[in-house]
Amino acid sequence: MAEHTLSSPEHRVDLAEAIEFYYEQGWTDGLPVVPATPERVRLFLDAARRAPGDVVGTVPTRGRTITAEKVAVNAVLAGCKPEYMPVLLAAIEAMTVPEFNWHGSLASTMGSAPMIVVSGPVAERIGMNGGVNVFGPGNRANATIGRAVRLIIINVTGGTPGLLDRATLGHGGKYSMCFTENMEHSPWEPLHVQRGFSPEESAVTAMAVQGPHQLGDHASNTPEMLLDIFAQHMSVYGAGHGEFAVVISPEHALVFRNAGWSKRRAAEYLYRAAISRVSERSAIGGAAGQGQQAQPPKNVVATADGLMLLVAGGDAGGFSSLIPTWAGGKISRSVTRKVQG
Repeated sequence: MAEHTLSSPEHRVDLAEAIEFYYEQGWTDGLPVVPATPERVRLFLDAARRAPGDVVGTVPTRGRTITAEKVAVNAVLAGCKPEYMPVLLAAIEAMTVPEFNWHGSLASTMGSAPMIVVSGPVAERIGMNGGVNVFGPGNRANATIGRAVRLIIINVTGGTPGLLDRATLGHGGKYSMCFTENMEHSPWEPLHVQRGFSPEESAVTAMAVQGPHQLGDHASNTPEMLLDIFAQHMSVYGAGHGEFAVVISPEHALVFRNAGWSKRRAAEYLYRAAISRVSERSAIGGAAGQGQQAQPPKNVVATADGLMLLVAGGDAGGFSSLIPTWAGGKISRSVTRKVQG
């Protein structure tokens, strides 16, 4: 697909035949796609005020250039609405920054997936979900924006599962992992404001992540008690992570609101509390013993700045989620880009 638009007249055939054609070409993520007609592609370009050949980003390792037209084509395939295009463009801009490491994350056997966090007024404007079932099905914007990112990885940069994408196991986030924050229940500033944007602006943050780990706690009633539980669960991931996402449910966020804790205070406490408890092993997957000497405990994340604290999810249920970065965040960093328009 790197050399085709998928929207030429010869592809204007019966819908069922068109869907099968895309399957035959390997241009899907395993699910049926929406055929990308020239008219639909143009609507998406117009919505973002982009010309077809505008360069959105490059992946030098793959020798690939991602143009606005290629983004639009895959947005159509994924089932997006035209008004989602500015968000999708910002996501691709963030992911093609060298610090994100597009090629390494898509080719890794660890099973990395791009987590896309949309912050600011655009999330509400396009109807994104930051509440109930935030990581699950049911919301078109969440599902299709994340899916479009995956289709671009496959169709434009060659990240075909089983070929360049060599994930040992993978996880559901490799289909789509896109959401917004639950600002109605958050006691803190949104992520884009924390990263230097104004409240009136919108931004997308991309992070290469492993699968989320859900934890439950219906007993803790102070920030310290709750964060100590988070830290215990984080400890199994080992030390020295550059970044770590912590998605806090509204029920848990209420604990911080009631105590008057800032996001910074919570991050600093969690940083100190999250100590690796796998120091007696050479690595999480290594063998215990064998003459190895135990190392002193170390913090799971290198600094408190590496903790991305987000409030999202339904307003009932004491469940939060820990999301470790791919490769410990040592060779990939989260990147935030402004949504234009």
